[in-house]
Amino acid sequence: MTPHEGPEPPAATPFWKRRRWQAAGGALLALLAAFLFLTWALPLGRALEPLSTPTLVLTDSDGRPFARRGAYKEAPVEVKELPGHVTGAFLAIEDRRFYSHFGLDLAGIARAARDNLRAGGVAQGGSTITQQLAKNAFLSNERSWRRKAQEALIALYLEARLSKDEIFSRYLSAVYFGDGVFGLRAAARHYFDKEPEALSIGEAAMLAGLVKAPSRLAPTEDLAAARARARVVLAAMVETGVISEAQARAARNVRLREGRADLPVGTYFADWITREARRGFDRAFGEIEARTTLDSRLQSQAERIVERALARQGGALNAGQAALVAMRTDGRVVAMVGGRDYAQSQFNRAVDAQRQPGSAFKLFVYQAAIRQGWTPDREILDAPVKVGDWEPENHEARYAGRPISLRRAFAGSSNVAAVRLAREVGTDPIIRAARDMGVSAPLTRDLTLALGTSPMSLLELTAAYAAVAAGEAPIRPYGLAGRAPAGERRVLPAGEREALRDLLRAVVTQGTGRAAGVSGAHGKTGTTQDYRDALFVGYAGDLVVGVWIGNDDNSPMRRAVGGGLPAQIWRDFVAAAQPLCLDT
Repeated sequence: MTPHEGPEPPAATPFWKRRRWQAAGGALLALLAAFLFLTWALPLGRALEPLSTPTLVLTDSDGRPFARRGAYKEAPVEVKELPGHVTGAFLAIEDRRFYSHFGLDLAGIARAARDNLRAGGVAQGGSTITQQLAKNAFLSNERSWRRKAQEALIALYLEARLSKDEIFSRYLSAVYFGDGVFGLRAAARHYFDKEPEALSIGEAAMLAGLVKAPSRLAPTEDLAAARARARVVLAAMVETGVISEAQARAARNVRLREGRADLPVGTYFADWITREARRGFDRAFGEIEARTTLDSRLQSQAERIVERALARQGGALNAGQAALVAMRTDGRVVAMVGGRDYAQSQFNRAVDAQRQPGSAFKLFVYQAAIRQGWTPDREILDAPVKVGDWEPENHEARYAGRPISLRRAFAGSSNVAAVRLAREVGTDPIIRAARDMGVSAPLTRDLTLALGTSPMSLLELTAAYAAVAAGEAPIRPYGLAGRAPAGERRVLPAGEREALRDLLRAVVTQGTGRAAGVSGAHGKTGTTQDYRDALFVGYAGDLVVGVWIGNDDNSPMRRAVGGGLPAQIWRDFVAAAQPLCLDT
């Protein structure tokens, strides 16, 4: 220390040492505030409430279920109404001192803390039934000391406000049993097709055993593991005096008897309609049925035909995916294939993919011209054209080299004729026509619009074609029975409607869509640059169908055109559907 330096100041005494009483009072006030907050904020009946997204069972138009979405929970149970071996199974394996502790089992906590310190993290919970209820009803599944502290505080609050039977009832009514099943009543129905009051000793032991690892031990996933865990529970029940050794031996072979039909969780159609279906229902226990517009017979045909077509020609064409959507002229969607294999890819190419429609967009170009007085017999030049630096070409550079009728230009899908026509009528009228027919996708305002360069969904494009078949627009696609979208429709003028039908019929009888030729077929082919997309969209009678093939990475196919495989898929589906439609 130099002569100019004074002595070092003494170290500051921590506040809690200088003001012990104040610090203790502050801690007490903080604890009291926490309890007051819990009293005000925590709904004690949450475990007894239905799930926010209950099980939704989707049925087809005939009422047959085809998909189930969401978790499953039934009405709450009352422990006083359950057999002793049912409650005893859960107490024996989960919390033997439940009726004697105050929400926290200090011996269990000490044991868990010792094991966690050895493991270097949270490896064992040591939670009581009250703590598990606190976690299940109010907290996340995060494994941390912070969450455990919150869990303990809420457990103390629950013990102060509820009786032991009330806590136990809430726990059994909300605990997770795997397979998307919550609560004992739902678990008894799901795994054994019975009420919880009727569970046998072995069945009760198996359900109690699931709580430790419900996803892994669910008997529908691993029956052997579920039985092994049930034997552990039976041994615990013997130790606690709930059952005898002889009863435990007799209860070892538990058989599954599932009480709910085994339905797929998802399909392309189910994914599309689920969000809208949920809007129409309040929270409820059990399963909620929603009838859809799906025709299961048409759906089966659509899946079979798409898969067969890709298996036969997809490799040669380098076409990895396909989509199909079918609807009635009022917008009811009756079949939907969003891809080659839902199990491999849930991306719905009929609804969510935004792809260029190619020449299928020309419908709106010609519609704008018809509105300005053009007729199918009026002629337009089918010869090379230049627009600035852009020189559109016909497929394989084939031109008539002279004026041809609009009918022939549309049927042959002449690109240069469509561009000339678009230049004549203007892009704004074309966009207006598309909007009138229900197209809401963003549309470019330059002349490339005429060749379908603006992406849109297959569902939206097909609905626009449905407007021609219906003679009114727009047609809004929907999938829930009796819940057609609200909104006015405009009747298409007779001349406009008949001219469009004339053009669409010519495509099938004398143009690029001859491969789609079935009775009453009207439609249009579409092929995009470098063969990245190929489509056929059209109708026969009141059935409107759109088909697309391509690749998810937008890579080119091998000379795949809309008049090829898409038209063949369209034809095969419509041909298969027509007899089925007559049967309804």
